Amino acid sequence: MSNWFYAANGQQQGPFGDAQFRDLIASGTVRADTLVWTEGMAGWQKAMEVPELMPTGGPPTMAMGGTTPPMMGGGMPGEASGYALGLNMGIWDFTWRTLAFFVGSLFIIPFPWLLVWYIGWLTSCVRVPGRPNLSFTGSAMTVAAWFFGSIGVAIVIGILAALLRLDWLSHVFGLVYIVLYWLFLRWFIANLASNGQPLGLSFSGTFWAFLGWTILALVSVITIIGWAWVYSATARWICRNIQGTHRAVVFNGTGLDYLWRVIVASLAASFIIPIPWVYRWLIRWQLSQTELVPRGAAGMHS
Repeated sequence: MSNWFYAANGQQQGPFGDAQFRDLIASGTVRADTLVWTEGMAGWQKAMEVPELMPTGGPPTMAMGGTTPPMMGGGMPGEASGYALGLNMGIWDFTWRTLAFFVGSLFIIPFPWLLVWYIGWLTSCVRVPGRPNLSFTGSAMTVAAWFFGSIGVAIVIGILAALLRLDWLSHVFGLVYIVLYWLFLRWFIANLASNGQPLGLSFSGTFWAFLGWTILALVSVITIIGWAWVYSATARWICRNIQGTHRAVVFNGTGLDYLWRVIVASLAASFIIPIPWVYRWLIRWQLSQTELVPRGAAGMHS
């Protein structure tokens, strides 16, 4: 049985079995001009050009092996060179998992395991062109070491601050948190996989640059709205420093995009019930602003 993929709005959909895919054709979801791919094809082609699907079309160009669709950004006719990430997240699934994560985290000890469970599920909801079945392979024991280690450091710093009467010492723990966030970012990116195979990604941003962006974000809060521009610039910096891909990762969202969306989200969230829909809307927008583009074209998106 073959696994079929098709492209819709610049994003990859699938995999689908033979029977499922023929149902999509019958229903009109996959049309003659829809780009499709299955194992053995050299690249994405229109369905009308694949004999198994549209017998009137010409034979596809075949290639040896390959079980993962090629990156779609390389040649979909009439499309831009970059392809955005997508999100396939059920609202009720999102709601109960988020509640379980936050309520369970109140008990402190389960936090590392809950965090990895929650991140793993969120990652599986992300759709990346050419990289099906995205997953997260990080171990909860790594988080546990960082988490409980940071609690121990906090206790030691607190005791020293009390004994030496150095109030400023307690603020040093803030730096520990920033180090942990930077380590977490590197760890998360390095543990992404597709179809069970590690993607081999890494994060090359330095701690000092991360510290600078964090300080800038804290300072920008006093401007009331400046944080939105700092946030979007930080997102672009993070994407720019993701290494190990044939394509560059770019973030196209602007400070103004962030600002008005957060304002709308905050107003909607004040009614409590819309919170899950609001957060999913924000996540989906951020992913839609994250694209995979040819390395040479990355500068044009900056």
